Amino acid sequence: MLALEIDRFKQIEERHDRAGVETVLRVSADRLRRALRDADRAARLDGPVFAVALAPARRLDLESAIQLATRLQRALSEPISIGGANLYPSISVGFALTTRLDRSGAAELLRAATLARIEAGRSGPGAIRSYSGAMRDRVSSRGDLASEVTAAMNRGEIMAFFQPQISTRTGDVTGFESLARWHHPQRGLIPPAEFLPALRQAGLMDRLGAHMVTEALSALRLWDDAGLAVPRVGVNFSTEELVDPHLVDRIRWELDRFGLTAGRLGIEVLETVVAGGAEDRVVRTLADLARLGCALDLDDFGTGHASITNIRRFAIGRIKIDRTFVTRIDADPEQQNMVAAILTMADRLGLDTLAEGVETPEEQAMLAHLGCGHVQGFGIARPMPLKDATRWLSDRKARAATPVPLRRIG
Repeated sequence: MLALEIDRFKQIEERHDRAGVETVLRVSADRLRRALRDADRAARLDGPVFAVALAPARRLDLESAIQLATRLQRALSEPISIGGANLYPSISVGFALTTRLDRSGAAELLRAATLARIEAGRSGPGAIRSYSGAMRDRVSSRGDLASEVTAAMNRGEIMAFFQPQISTRTGDVTGFESLARWHHPQRGLIPPAEFLPALRQAGLMDRLGAHMVTEALSALRLWDDAGLAVPRVGVNFSTEELVDPHLVDRIRWELDRFGLTAGRLGIEVLETVVAGGAEDRVVRTLADLARLGCALDLDDFGTGHASITNIRRFAIGRIKIDRTFVTRIDADPEQQNMVAAILTMADRLGLDTLAEGVETPEEQAMLAHLGCGHVQGFGIARPMPLKDATRWLSDRKARAATPVPLRRIG
C-alpha cells in the first residue's frame, strides 16, 4: 500500500480558485491511474491524499517499492497548467509492505502507509518514507514532546542553525537566516513542524524568540572578531512575539550588549502576517523596529497576497520570493515571467529581493539573469550549526584568497 500527498496544498488553495484546485486534483488522479497496472487500485482519500493498493506481485522488496514510489512521484510532479501558468507540485510518499507489519489486513496496511506518508510530509517536501516498527515507536513517543520542550529549552537543546544568503552579482555572502532546531539527545534533530506547536502550546514562543536573537547576535560578534564578513543575520518573528510591547526594548538592549548596529539584525515576517490585517500592536512594533534601524524582510512572498499598501505600511525593505516560484525556473518560461513581474514591482518600490529554495546552479543563474539580488537554498548550503557555519565561512574566505596559478603559453 502507498499513500501519496500533494505538498503544501493549503498554499495552492490560497493562490487559486476552486476550479484551479479541482484541476490539480483531477490531473493528479488521472496521472496516478495511468502510471499503475490494470489490477492495481487507486483512490482519493481526503483532500490532496491518494492511496494505492498494489495487486499481488511475485517480488516487491524495499528497493523495488522505493523505485515504484519514485516513479509515481515523478509522474505526479509534472507541471500542471492553471490559468495560463504552470504549477509544479511536489509529492510526499509513504508506503507499507506486508512483510513489515505485525498484523495483516487492508485496514492495517492503510494505517501503516498513512503513518509513513505523514512522516514523509514532515521530512519533505518530496520525501519518501517506508513504514517500520521504529517509525511506529517514534510517532507514539511524539506526544511526549510538549512535556519535554520546556526542559529542552533549559538544557540548551533548541539552538540556532544558520543558512547563508549570497549576492547574485558578486557571489559574496550577504547574510544568514537563523533557524530554530531541536537536537534531541535520543531522537536526533527534530524538525520545527513538530516542536514549534509544542512550544506555542507551552507559551514559550517569546522565550524562543529572545533566544534566537541572542544566538544571531552572538554569531555576528564571533564572526566579526574572526574577520569573517557577514553583513547581517535574519531572525523569524511570529505574531505572538510582535505583539509584545517590550520586544523593541529587549532588542535594543541586546544590540548594545553585543556592540552591534541595528542594521545587522534582520526581522523576518511571514507574508501571511502582513496580508492578514495584523493588529495595531504588530504595526507599531514593526514601525519601531524599522526606526531603530533593523532590516525588515517579508518572508514567503507570493503565498499570502500582501498588497502594495501593506508592504509600504510595514516599512518592508526586502521581499523573499517563495520557493514555489523558484522551482525549475530555469526551464519554465511561465515561472520566469512570474518572477520577472515580482522583481519589476520590487524595483519600482525600491525593495531588495531574495529568492528562497534555490537548489541548482541553473536556477541560481536564471535568477541572476532576471535581476534577483540575493539567493538562499540547499544549492548554496543547508542550515548549519554555528561551528559548521563558521567553518563554511572560513573555507570560503580561504578559497577566495587563493591565487589562481597562471600557465605559460607557448
